[in-house]
Amino acid sequence: MFKKIKNTYYEFPSNFWTLISSLFIDRLGGALLFPFFALYITQRFNVGMTEVGWVFTIHVTASMIGGMFGGALTDKFGRKTMVLYGLIVSGTSSLLMGFIPNFHTFIFFTFIIGLVGNIGGPATQAMIADILPESKRVQGFGILRVVMNLSVTFGPIIGGILAGIDYMLLFVTDFITSLITAAIVFIKLPETKPKSASEKQGLLETIINYKIVFLDKIFMAFLVLTLLTATAYIQMHTTLPVYLRDFYNVSPQGYGYILSLNAVMVVLFQFWITKKTSSYPPLLLMIAGNIFYAAGLGLYGFVSSYSLFLLAMVIITTGEMINAPVMQALIVKIAPEDMRGRYMAVFGLHWGIASAFGPLAAGLVMDNFNPNWVWYACGIVCSIAAFGYLLLHRRVGGQFNTLLGKKKLEASEIDLVKLLEKK
Repeated sequence: MFKKIKNTYYEFPSNFWTLISSLFIDRLGGALLFPFFALYITQRFNVGMTEVGWVFTIHVTASMIGGMFGGALTDKFGRKTMVLYGLIVSGTSSLLMGFIPNFHTFIFFTFIIGLVGNIGGPATQAMIADILPESKRVQGFGILRVVMNLSVTFGPIIGGILAGIDYMLLFVTDFITSLITAAIVFIKLPETKPKSASEKQGLLETIINYKIVFLDKIFMAFLVLTLLTATAYIQMHTTLPVYLRDFYNVSPQGYGYILSLNAVMVVLFQFWITKKTSSYPPLLLMIAGNIFYAAGLGLYGFVSSYSLFLLAMVIITTGEMINAPVMQALIVKIAPEDMRGRYMAVFGLHWGIASAFGPLAAGLVMDNFNPNWVWYACGIVCSIAAFGYLLLHRRVGGQFNTLLGKKKLEASEIDLVKLLEKK
């Protein structure tokens, strides 16, 4: 096992591991704060969950807007610049948030934080794509997922200890981790942005050229399909705990075990699954992943025992481990090199829109209809997404044959192929 880990380490450039390590530190700070955010708001300002819901909706909406600006700024000014800016601004904002005295100011500040805090998001993914050769990107994004899940595994444990002492320690710790990450990026990582036409464009022109992204039919089809999947997947984090508590008396601790199973599986099996599936066409993997999503999420509407709730999570997580690394690598493949930041920013909209409207739609179903229909609908939506990927594969699947490390044709081989085609 250690030999495999060592070999894997040397397969990737040192800059990649530096970036991954720094991201782990930053995400650890966020992971110890986020699970206790709603508890802090309700206790600090004496408000209910409706007000908390508005805070999250405002934050998500502002983050989507900020991410769009961040994508253009990433392509214009560089990856490293925007990563540093995002870390410093988000860390400082988090610290200041702990001192806000009233709820209305908190809501306004939430919007500002969402707007500026996510500006560095597209730059991080673009930097990974810049650092890694095409043949290593899927495995690289798989490693990123493992590291992010490690932060989610340890973050809440540390956060629970700190929250038990003083909630303010959560904000201070998040600030410190952001500064540590910024220092590592500033000292250790070079700028990775390739020279491009964006350097010759003005900032306004760079932003206007988002129209190129929205006119990319293949990308937009992919975005719509990922939005469908995300709308179903988000229920696992929002609707599922309430559903299990209200209809099956599953405690928050019991739900926590179910969610922990997801994180542990990703840490243990993500890289292995990525290597095993790397030879298959990527759009076929997206189909397979959505079939697992449909089966796992739909199962919650049919079963009533805790062991089967765990089984459903195993199925969902399997689909997640198949889909997620391929999904990010596909976006890099679709995006022109000089527009990676903007493509990543628009791609991020799928999660923001799903987070803003998915829980609301599920809430309407649970309050007015048979709550099992939330999970039936999730199964149907993911099945529709799988069928959409099948159609997309039949139309453009051949364009992505080299995505997962298959050998590219050399120039001389291309000339030979063309000659044979003519004959």
